[in-house]
Formats: sequence, structure tokens, C-alpha cells
Amino acid sequence: MPYGLKLTRRAALGIGASTLAAPTVARAQTLRWRMVTSWPKGRSGPGISAQRIVERINAMSGGRLQVDLFAAGEIVPPFAVLDAVSNGTVEMGHTAALYWQGKMPAAGFFTSVPYGLGPIEHQAWIDLRGGQALWDELYKPHGVRAFLAGNTGPSMGGWFRHRLNGVEDLRGMRLRVQGLGAEIYAKLGAVPMAVSAGDLLPALEKGSIDAAEFLAPATDLETGLPKYASFYYAPGFNKPNGASELMVSLPAWDRLTPDLRSIIAEACRAEHTLGLAEAYQTNAVALIEILGKYPVTLEGFPRSIMDAAQAASAELMIELGGTSSLAGRIVASYQTALQDLRGWSALAADMARANTRAHLPAR
Repeated sequence: MPYGLKLTRRAALGIGASTLAAPTVARAQTLRWRMVTSWPKGRSGPGISAQRIVERINAMSGGRLQVDLFAAGEIVPPFAVLDAVSNGTVEMGHTAALYWQGKMPAAGFFTSVPYGLGPIEHQAWIDLRGGQALWDELYKPHGVRAFLAGNTGPSMGGWFRHRLNGVEDLRGMRLRVQGLGAEIYAKLGAVPMAVSAGDLLPALEKGSIDAAEFLAPATDLETGLPKYASFYYAPGFNKPNGASELMVSLPAWDRLTPDLRSIIAEACRAEHTLGLAEAYQTNAVALIEILGKYPVTLEGFPRSIMDAAQAASAELMIELGGTSSLAGRIVASYQTALQDLRGWSALAADMARANTRAHLPAR
């Protein structure tokens, strides 16, 4: 204090009060959100991805955004996630876009398309080739926006009680399959059944379905499917990609600060990368366990089924593209990405196979 300046008691109290009040004014308010999912609690693959996303958001936000996680059925059923986020019952949901085909016929393109883009190709389409903008446009009328938020990789073809010899064996078969793959199987004469993940094993055990397509070895093993079907088919032509989505209520999203929006987006991006790497690791180990522990035969689909499914897929793309102008743009964008990226993907796969052969023991 300058020499000769007197500080009165009233002035001193004023300085102290203003100093103490400043942190209170600057302190951020904690937001508390709820995330519902389409998965049983802790389910390998998507269930674990949902948990890790919540943990990242909570940690990266420094407590300013706290998200509570709820498994399928705890607040809403597994196939009601879109409605719950859309109507504001909850702020977030972790699910898969293929479940909303009934409301939006082109929604399946943001999970998986038969004979379509693989996981890395799909991410390139979303992040680098305009797929995200199309996704935003598709979901906006429902009051939500979505992000890639985990990936279980390519799926297997499914579990069947009897060996398949041709297309005729599919006719009348009650098959648990979802997404655009269900449309393909319907064209081949099967009867697609919508069964949630939590109800899948009882349905197969009791015989209310004849076969089940779910995901890949790790999740199939955890679900218990090898106990009740002996023929495990590949490839999963109906689901070459396993993208999950995180959807956020648009009104809730608009109220967030830019840094919290970035935290959510980056938490999702990180999970897509880690989830896909984890899928390759866990599926490799699980397939060995399945074939070593259970009386299961690993089969390839007969050529007649593969050819008929590919023809049905081409037909379905034309049908979907005609459902709306937006669907037509989504189909066109997706197919252009497929044409542009597939050449490099095929070459990369050939190089991987060559490297595998080089490391096999000589016979």
C-alpha cells in the first residue's frame, strides 16, 4: 500500500468479499445426462463400448458433464432408444442405426449394408466423404444427431441347426436377423425374426427360431449360441460392418458449450478405433474356443446362396434409393465410396493373405 494511504475497515471488507466471490461466479454448473442402450449390461462389444464412452465423457469433461448409463430395459426397451432420445426422455442413446429402418429406410447404411463397406471403408465414407452430413440430415427430423461410436467388425453368417445345401433350405426358415440383411433373407424365402440381444438365446433354445445371426465369435460365445446350433456359417455377407452409434438429443446438444461437444465427438471417435481393434483380438480368441470346446462345424455358405444374396442385394439398393430423394443421395454416395475404395481394400487384403502364407510353417 502506498505510504500515507489509509485503508478503512469498510474498504477492507469490500476487497475481501469481492475476492472470495469471484471463484463462485466462475464455477461451472454440472450437467447430468442419462444414456440408454440397446444392449444387456456389460455385453461384449457394444455394451463395453457404451460403458467406455460414458467413462471418457465423465473424465474428459472434468465433471462438468456426468452421464449415467442404463442397459436395455432399465428405462426403455432395446428397440425404443431412438424414441427415448427423440422425445427427450433421455439425452443420449447407444445403439445401432439398422434398428430404425422402419422409420427411415436408409438408416441401415450407417450400420452395415450387405456386400457393402467394411469398417475402415465405412469410417472413411462417414468422416471424409460426406456420410456424416447425410446422416445428420436423415436424423434431424427426429430431433437427434448421431456419431460412429464403436465397431464390432464384420459379422459371421450365423448359427444354423442344419447344414445348408442351397437356397431351397432357407425357404420358410425362421431366422433371427436384422438390418438390411433381413430384407435379403426375406427375398430368399426365409422368415426374418426381430429378437433383441437379451432374448436371443432363449429363442434359439426353445426353438421359436431355427437359426440366428447376431455378431461375431466373441459376442456369439458370450451369448451362448454354440450350445444350441451346430453349424456356424461364414462369411457374414449380410453384415460386413458392425458400426454402433451414439445419438444425442438435438436440443440437449445445442445447449452444450463447444468444448463439451468436442469431448462427446472425440470420446466416440476413440471408441470406434479401440472397439474395432478389440473386436479383432477377442473374435480371434473366441473362435478358437468355440471350435475347440463345442461340437460345431465351421461352414462356408453354398455358392448358390451367395449368388442369390448378391443379386437380391443389388435389387434392394435400387428399391431403397427410390424411397425418397434423401435416400437416393445416401445410396449414390455410399455406392460411389464403395467403388472408389474397394480396389485398394482388395489389394490390401491380398497383401495380408500373402503375409499370412509367408509365416505359415512349411509342409
